[in-house]
Amino acid sequence: MVGIEQLVLFMVALVANIFSAFSGGGAGLIQLPVLIFLGLPFAVALATHKVASVALGIGATIRHLREGALDQKLVTLLLVAGLPGVLIGANLIVYVPDRTAEISLGLLTLGLGIYSWLQPGLGLKGEVRHRDHVGYVIGGLILFSIGILNGSLTSGTGLFVTLWLVRWFGLDYRQAVAYTLVLVGVFWNGAGAITLGVLSEIRWVWLPALLAGSLLGGYLGAHLAIIKGNRWIKPSYELLTVLIGAQLIVG
Repeated sequence: MVGIEQLVLFMVALVANIFSAFSGGGAGLIQLPVLIFLGLPFAVALATHKVASVALGIGATIRHLREGALDQKLVTLLLVAGLPGVLIGANLIVYVPDRTAEISLGLLTLGLGIYSWLQPGLGLKGEVRHRDHVGYVIGGLILFSIGILNGSLTSGTGLFVTLWLVRWFGLDYRQAVAYTLVLVGVFWNGAGAITLGVLSEIRWVWLPALLAGSLLGGYLGAHLAIIKGNRWIKPSYELLTVLIGAQLIVG
């Protein structure tokens, strides 16, 4: 690729991942369509985007871990319940018609934003909820289902994790975004990238610019989320879910 194309990729990744790290997901809203527009087939674009998304998680992790440790039980649950779903989803996507999957995911994503908007106090203040055995089992089953979506599709599935952590476990938005970016961004997307890389192809020559933009964007977005807090993150989350849902439905 020539220098101007690498610069375009870097800027796209930077902007997409700043928004994603601030709102708790959704980098694919900007990044994936650009990769397809620049000439990559869908499967190749998806695999390449997944690899770049790991850098988003790393950048956000560097910033969030400076604020304190994550709860070990929730970390374990996100990994144990989510990773098998990611691997299943990455293998199933080849059998699902693109438009059917996109419209279904778009409706669900749009519903997330509307639900959060109709709950004005949701996620503004953390409280401990459903942290018993039954709560962890139900929470894990939903995370497993979201993992399947994460492995098979890319636009906005991290937003599902963010809202589920807020709604079910009582995290505030800032806490939930930290879990999403660290665990979904690094581990879920890493597993999806490896699986899709085996099943499809990764455009390695595009990755330096994407990785650099994702890493920096992840750090800057996480920094903004920590500084601005829940009253900025919540409306940003709602706006992003509505935009992603509408884009998926329209196609």
